[in-house]
Amino acid sequence: MGIRKLKPTTPGQRHKVIGAFDKITASTPEKSLVVGKKSTGGRNNTGKMTMRYIGGGHKQKYRIIDFKRNKDGIPATVKSIEYDPNRSSRIALLYYADGAKSYIIAPNGLEVGQTVVSGSDAAPEVGNTLPMANIPVGTIIHNIELRPGQGAKMVRSAGAFAQLTSKEGAYAIIKMPSGETRKILAACKATIGAVGNSDHALEKSGKAGRSRWLGRRPHNRGVVMNPVDHPMGGGEGRSSGGHPRSRNGLYAKGLKTRAPKKHSSKYIIERRKK
Repeated sequence: MGIRKLKPTTPGQRHKVIGAFDKITASTPEKSLVVGKKSTGGRNNTGKMTMRYIGGGHKQKYRIIDFKRNKDGIPATVKSIEYDPNRSSRIALLYYADGAKSYIIAPNGLEVGQTVVSGSDAAPEVGNTLPMANIPVGTIIHNIELRPGQGAKMVRSAGAFAQLTSKEGAYAIIKMPSGETRKILAACKATIGAVGNSDHALEKSGKAGRSRWLGRRPHNRGVVMNPVDHPMGGGEGRSSGGHPRSRNGLYAKGLKTRAPKKHSSKYIIERRKK
């Protein structure tokens, strides 16, 4: 998966770097795995705006992704690699031997026609999902469950990967993309390989309009507001705004927001790198 740098024929094209869609093999999604998606405009069920700077954007349909991979022992063939507007990674359409169809996040190196399988007896090969108790130490993994049977919750974005560094009794020790090292029950499933579309991080939109297509409205900074609107607002001319903080007055730099007695803290061996 490469990237395309466009020639500066217009101001919007000058700095534009977009992903190449050469690996994508299908332009329309599988109809049985697609549901409608309603845009909120950042408003809750009473119509009150609870999230700012959201609105507009291109109409999107949600693709139902199989994060549980619980059809153990049934081989599936990769039918196509597709674009998904709801995530940075690409998705792969699987045709199971028993006739079922499902989408999974496409790992790096997964090709059309390849066979993948899940379950404790599966081989530790790219695209296969198995419990971490059965994965060799040192393997690169993604789509990691936090609780057995819950479905993958971690390491799902484009180019992300974690590493299974060791095993201690009922737990597997995982090095996360953030640099954090933590314990997860070895009964939890993970998928072999890194998430595909790793060049996503190199993309540049080139113009403000591309953010509007994604449903992101212009974001104005606190320092340009009035004192009534933001703690950092007001002042004569371009004043710095004082201590960086949120609209509600919470400090934005260095304030620890993690709950001191959070139950998962005992599973974290080394915190993420600052």
